[in-house]
Formats: sequence, C-alpha cells, structure tokens
Amino acid sequence: MTSAPGRRSSIFTRLLRHGFTDPSAAERLLDSTGLAAVRDDPVLLDALGATADPDLALFGLVRLLEAQSGATARQELLDTLIAAKPLRDRLLGVLGASAALAEHLARHPSDWQALVTYEPRDLHPGIEEFERGLADATDPVSLRVAYRRCLLSIAARDVGGTIEVAQTAAELADLATATLRAALKLAGAAAPEDAALCRLAVIAMGKCGGHELNYVSDVDVIFVGEAVDGGDEGKALRAATRLASHMMRICSETTVEGSIWPVDANLRPEGRNGPLVRTLASHLAYYQRWAKTWEFQALLKARPVAGDPALGEEYIAALQPLVWQAAERENFVADVQKMRRRVVETIPAAEIDRQLKLGPGGLRDVEFAVQLLQLVHGRADASLRSGTTLDALKALAAGGYVGRADAAQLDDAYRFLRSMEHRIQLYRLRRTHLVPEDEADLRRLGRSLDLRTDPVATLNREWRRHASVVRRLHEKLFYRPLLDAVAALAPGEARLSAEAARERLVALGYADPAAALRHLEALASGVTRKAAIQRTLLPVLLGWFADSADPDAGLLNFRKVSDALGKTPWYLRLLRDEGAAAENLARVLSAGRLAPDLLMRAPEAVALLGDGDGGGLTVRSRAHLEQEILAGVGRADNAVQGVTAARGVRRRELFRTSAADIVGSYGTESQPAEADQGALVDLVGGAVSDLTAATLAGTLRAVVRQGWGDTLPTRFAVIGMGRFGGHELGYGSDADVLFVHEPRDGVDEREASEAANKVVSEMRRLLQIPSADPPLLIDADLRPEGKSGPLVRTLKSYEAYYRRWSLVWERHALLRAEPVAGDEDLGRRFIEMIDPLRYPAAGLGDEAVREIRRLKARMESERMPRGADPKLHAKLGPGGLSDVEWTVQLLQLRHGAREPGLRTTRTRQALAAARAAGLLSEEDAGILDEAWVLATRVRNAVMLVRGRAGDTFPSVPRELGAVGRYLGYGPGHAGDMLDAYRRTARRARGVVEELFYGGL
Repeated sequence: MTSAPGRRSSIFTRLLRHGFTDPSAAERLLDSTGLAAVRDDPVLLDALGATADPDLALFGLVRLLEAQSGATARQELLDTLIAAKPLRDRLLGVLGASAALAEHLARHPSDWQALVTYEPRDLHPGIEEFERGLADATDPVSLRVAYRRCLLSIAARDVGGTIEVAQTAAELADLATATLRAALKLAGAAAPEDAALCRLAVIAMGKCGGHELNYVSDVDVIFVGEAVDGGDEGKALRAATRLASHMMRICSETTVEGSIWPVDANLRPEGRNGPLVRTLASHLAYYQRWAKTWEFQALLKARPVAGDPALGEEYIAALQPLVWQAAERENFVADVQKMRRRVVETIPAAEIDRQLKLGPGGLRDVEFAVQLLQLVHGRADASLRSGTTLDALKALAAGGYVGRADAAQLDDAYRFLRSMEHRIQLYRLRRTHLVPEDEADLRRLGRSLDLRTDPVATLNREWRRHASVVRRLHEKLFYRPLLDAVAALAPGEARLSAEAARERLVALGYADPAAALRHLEALASGVTRKAAIQRTLLPVLLGWFADSADPDAGLLNFRKVSDALGKTPWYLRLLRDEGAAAENLARVLSAGRLAPDLLMRAPEAVALLGDGDGGGLTVRSRAHLEQEILAGVGRADNAVQGVTAARGVRRRELFRTSAADIVGSYGTESQPAEADQGALVDLVGGAVSDLTAATLAGTLRAVVRQGWGDTLPTRFAVIGMGRFGGHELGYGSDADVLFVHEPRDGVDEREASEAANKVVSEMRRLLQIPSADPPLLIDADLRPEGKSGPLVRTLKSYEAYYRRWSLVWERHALLRAEPVAGDEDLGRRFIEMIDPLRYPAAGLGDEAVREIRRLKARMESERMPRGADPKLHAKLGPGGLSDVEWTVQLLQLRHGAREPGLRTTRTRQALAAARAAGLLSEEDAGILDEAWVLATRVRNAVMLVRGRAGDTFPSVPRELGAVGRYLGYGPGHAGDMLDAYRRTARRARGVVEELFYGGL
C-alpha cells in the first residue's frame, strides 16, 4: 500500500509520537495484509504505544496473525483485538515485553484465546487452577506447551498491572508447584513399579519454597523417600531415586519446545556428593551432626510441594526446630556474614556493577539481612517464620526488630529490584540477573516499569537510588550490634538487650561494633590522666570518625597512635588544648590507608596536626626542604645514613601534605572544605614535586660526598621530566628524570662517564633500600633511545643526538623538562639547548602533527588496561589527563616560539596562557581545566584511600565511598560521583576532538 507523501509523513510522525523507534519498519508492518484494514485505527496505535516496546509488539502481532490457520481465524483475532480492550492490553502488553512468549504464540497461534476472558477465579489463580491448566499434558513436550500457556496468563496480568510483583512471584511459584506435580506424575506413569515401592516427597527450597519465584530460575528441591508399608528400604530408595531423576529430566531437558527450568537438588545434604534421595531419619541425622550454618539458613524456605504430602509434612515438622536453634551455634552471625561476603567475591569484576541479585545493594543483600534477623529472633517469635522475604520483613517491622521507616524503604527497594529482574528475564525467558547495557534493552526495561519520560536515564537513576538504599540499610541491619548479643543468649532468653553503646556504634556506621567496643574500653578505662582526657574526647571523635567512609579504621588507628604516644605529655596536651588537632587527627585516620600508614611509621608526626611550632599543615618550600635535608646529609657518617635522613624528611612531609589535602577536602567544623579543587591539586603537585627534588638533591650530595669528597670529576645535573618536571607529581608517582653530565677541565671523558654512571646507580639503590620510609623510584626511560640508551650522557652527546636523531615524541617529552637537582649552570645550559627543539621557530609541520595524533591514538588503544572502563580511566580514558595534556602540549609545540606564556612545564599555566593568547576559547579552556583537575584529584584520592597508585575508581564499595567523600560526595552518592566524572570527561573529550584531532 503506497501512501501520499503528506499522509506518510503524518503516519510517520504519529508512530514516533507513540514510541516507535523504527517508524519506517513499523509503517511497512502496518501495511501488511493482516493489518491493512485496521492500520489507521487509533485504538490499535494507542495500545501499541502503551507497550514496553511498540516495535516488538507490532512485529509479534504480525507474526501471530500470519500464523493463524486461515482468514477466518485472522479476522476473529483482529475483531476481538479491536473490540475487547482487556484482551488488547494483555496481548499487546505481552508481545511488547517478551520476545520469547511472542515466539510461543507464533508456534501455537490459538493460545492467544487463553487471554480473551477471565472469570473472577482466573484473576488470582492458585495451584489448583494451574494443575487444571497442565492436566492434559501427556509427555514432556506437551507439558512445556501447557506450562508456557499458563505462564502467558501470568505475564499478561503482570505486564498489564493486574497483579503486583509479590503476587507475580507467588503465582510463578504456584505454577512451578503444579509443574513439579505434573512431572512427577509423568515419571510415575512411566515406571509404575517404582512408584509402588516408595513414598517420595519433593521439598521446594529457595525462591520456589519461599513463594517468590522468578520467571526463569532454577527450582531448588530436596527429596525425601521412604519404603511403603515396611518394604525394603534399599529398594525403595533406589526406586525413589529413579523417579526423582526422571522428574528432574522432564523439567530440565531441552525438547523441540525448549525446557521449562532446571531442577537443582544441590541444596541436599552433602550437595552433589550426597545421595539424591534420603530417608527422613538420614536427613535428620545429617542436620543434627554435620550441617553448616548456611544449610539451616536455606531451610528457612523449605516447603513440601509434590509427592507424598504426609511425608513432606513430617520432614518439615522434624527439621524446623533445628532451624530455630541455629542461632545458638558458635560464630553463627560471623558464619552468615562470611557466606554473604563469599557470594559477593564470586561475582566477576566486569559484572558487579550490573548485578541485580548478588551485587552490593542487590536483592541478596535484603534477603540475607532479613534471614539473619529471622534466625536470631524467630526462635522465640513464631510470627517471623515466613519463607517469603517481604512477609518476613513486614513481621520484623511489626515486632520492632527493624525500624518501620527502614522496613518501608527496604520493601519499596526490593519490589523495584524484583520488578526489574522479572522484566529482564521475561524478554527472552532466560535466567539472568544482569542489567542490560544495550540502549534499546534499557529503554524497553524502563518503559515496562512505567518510566516513560526519558526511560533510560530515569531507570538508571531509580535503580541506583534503590540499590543505594539497600546497601545502606543492609549494612545497618546486618551489622546491628545486638545480633551477636542476642545470638549468644541461653535458650529461652529471647528478650532483646538494649545495650546503648552497641546501638550507638551501629547508628554511627561502625561495621564491627564488637571490635569498636574493645577499642573504646582500652582507650577509656582506668583512672589515669590519659584515660580521663580520652573519655572527654571520644564522644566527639566518634562523630568525626562516623563522618568518614571507614569509621572502624579511624577508631582502630586512633588506638594505635594513642598506644604509641599516650605516655608522652605533649600528645595529651595537643589533643586537649589545640582544638584543630583532634579533629584533624580524626579526619586523617579515617580517610584511607596512605596517611595513617605514613603516620604509624613515625607517630610523633601527629604534632604536625596542631597549630604549634611544627609548622602545622602548611607545606614547606623547596628551599626550606633542601636546607633541612642537606644539613642532615652533612651530619651523617656515610651515604646510607645521609639518604636515610633524607627519606625520613620525605616521609614526614608526605604525611604533612596528605594530611593538609585530606583536611582541605573534608573541611572541619571551623573551616569549610576548600572550594577551589584546583588549589588542592596545585598544593599536592607542587609539594610532592618540591619534596622529590629536595630528596634527590640530598641523595646526590650524600653519594658524591662518600665517593669523591666535595667535588665530583664531572658536573652533574638531574632534569625532571613528565609530571615531575611539570610540578604535578601525585602521591604514588615515580620520578621521571634525565641525567646529564659534563667532564670538568682536565678530566678524562671515560673517567667522568664512569663517575656519573656510578652516581646514578648508587642514587637509585639508596632510594629503594627497604626501610620504614617509602621508596622513591627513579625512572629514566624518557632518555634518548629509551631503555636501550645509556642512563647518563654528556651535554654534547644530548645535543648531537637531538640534532640528528630525535623523534617527534622526544621533542614532545622535552616540553616538561626542568632542572631539579645538581649543577645549576649545567641544568640551565641543557634547557637552552632543548628550547629550540620543543618550541620550534617555524612551529610544527603537518606531518609532525599527524605523527603526534597517531602516537596518541596508539597509546589510547594499546595502554588501556584490559577490562578497565575507559570512561572511568582518569589517565588514558576519554577526557582524562592524557587527552588534556596532549592537547595543551600540541599548542605549545606549535605556538610556543611566538607565545612566551606557553613556555612552561605546567599544564594549567600553559592552558591559561593559551586562553590568554586566543588559541582557544575561555569556555573550552575552562572545560579542559575542570577535567584535568578532577582526573588528578581522582588519582590522588585512589592513592590516599588504597595506599597504592591507581588510575580508575575502586570497585570495593567502601573504598569507592571514601574516594567520593574526598571529592565532596556524601554517603550513598558514589553513583552521582561517577556520573559527574563521566559528564566532565565527556565534555572535555568533545573539546579535545575539536582542538587536537581537528583544527588548531
């Protein structure tokens, strides 16, 4: 059917308005023979537009029409579809949400009639109704067809909003129960002699047992068997095992109609290694003697569903008392917590952020927390003994075991996450708990949850919000201090203890309240002056610790410092009399690993946190540092002692810098956090670079003094490169350098070269000797010829090499060259020699520009770590440090000769100079500067938090939270931090694409 251009445009626009993503394909489908007569009916378009995926729904409808047996059947479907709104909504809703059920309808085109009418009893079918729906199945294939037909009715009411998520899960469990019964009946019919020999009961476990099944899930079961009327037990168990195995195959095996779902019996005693079927006495003996804590936790959901009902009830009656005694087991709470951690640890790193079920803030967090509380308190309160998570949560709230507000938030989050899980699985009827990454899948998922305005963004926001709530409340419930106390009570004493200290610690966010109490007792007990002062300080310190991502570490570190310094009078005075010192100490001790590690190596550095003679947290100048280090070297008896003194100063000043950075980032009660993030970046970069230069100067002096006295046979200079030369070193950066020397008058060049090489070798060795002080790694790989070239060259050798052989990347690298230690005149002449190379008078030729772009592109593709998310890689990712720096450096290479302001080794200064020279707009310069500062802050944060360098955000939630806190994000807002980083980097990448890869 051909439409006039105007009409086609009108239909095209209507299809877009109704949510079609491929209007052209939709228009062709509407023109098909089956739908031609109703293609302009607004009722049809409105109904399609209301589905999760209008394109999918329309395609499924066309297939269903084409599959009808003839014109009469097609017309009947069309007439009913247009005339009956309930059918229209149900059928199209399913077709728009589930490609798998659309496929079923195409194979069984008459099954749509199961959705036409509903009696009142059909609105909420139970096991009996589903058993009737499966009654005609005579083999595994027909059972699958009947199962899908029943599933179709559940999905229709779920997608249409007739039932909510908990009812959907309950109906899926009821359908599973009916299916297990039908499968067992088929197995019995195939082996009547086996059925006659035994009594067999099927006990549902997991989500099926808890009446909260997914669309596609393993159905967990346990089998119990007995002989009939005193028959031979061995024969009876063998017969029961054959029946059970056949029943499992009927449900699990793939046929022309696919499979139903796997039946999993691995929760049985001894797991896969144990017999498939046991007698009740054997089950009881195992649980009384051998079962682990998690096995009793699993029994919370045990429910007889098929086979011999009396035997099933006997099993429950025998095992349930053992379940409610599990909390009396030694290390019960620790065992449950360990099991949860083990589950998280098994998640592949690439999946953890998309895991709805097992990941942090996922469904399992709610389920584990609820089950733990049930096991602890359910032994005395029978109202808590539900196998259904939401019912148990409601009962916990009603009994006062969980705050009502917390329970309401958890209920809301759990329902949302389960709804997401249902709709994800419904699409293909595949077992998955991963949130999809494809935009179209996310759009369908969002629309299926009635998120119609910007469904992808809204879905991600709501998902992260609910997951954040779950994570926060899960930890609050899971580590509730009263759990251990109640679990340790004698049988019969089920009253909760209201121990105020433990409740306070949990409210403050302490993950290990028992350990925290031990620390508090050690710090505050006794009648000493130290204990009295600490008793006064601790209430305030605890609040400051709680304002961090790791209050437990803060309290533990405080105890360590106190144990080391508690007997020194100045330490107690510092905490008592200098208001800033105690708060600064609390911030530093709970912000991550680096600063506390530096402090523990020499606890007396805590004095820097006050306002006294130690200079406080004001970083020292390079001249001041060099003076102190050189004086220490001068007092030393040998080079080792001299470098040890230099490294000691470096360790102390690294602590001072990191502490100043942390306090500036967190803020204090009297001083808000530093608003200028760039100022904090400059503070750290300048301080660490100056400290590194002073350390190298002291090490050079120590080595020369021991080997040659006052004068080395050759003039020697250290040239800083990379971030070192740019005054932009981070806490974990190596020192990139070049070594240059020049023989003194009358000294043989070979002798001079040997002396220079020996100096370099000895400097590197001494700076890496294992000690309490962190090593300083020297990296000379940017030298001519790279790792293949000599470590040290004469000035003439450098000049000859650069004049004849230098490559574009080497001139590029020289943009950051700056003398940092050694002979000042030699360093100055080295810079004079390289200036024409890095700031060429004629600028940079087109071929050189292309070469730099090629190098950048190759670096992006080759150096990105495998498995890393490029969008969150602060160094090499789009909009990261490399993008900004290469863009700025290309401007320097091209325009540095005529723009003096560009002749700087510092990225932010060069960027400001480029803006002042009109080489880029103020807006673009601001975008690049913001991105560079943020990426640098991220790298500094990772080092502060983890104690080791990294270019990506941590995957451990607590570490990620600590990075967020450093960057100004409160608890539960790590997702906002990542989103903000992506936005900032994306804007910067846009500028880089234009300036670096485009014009200039």
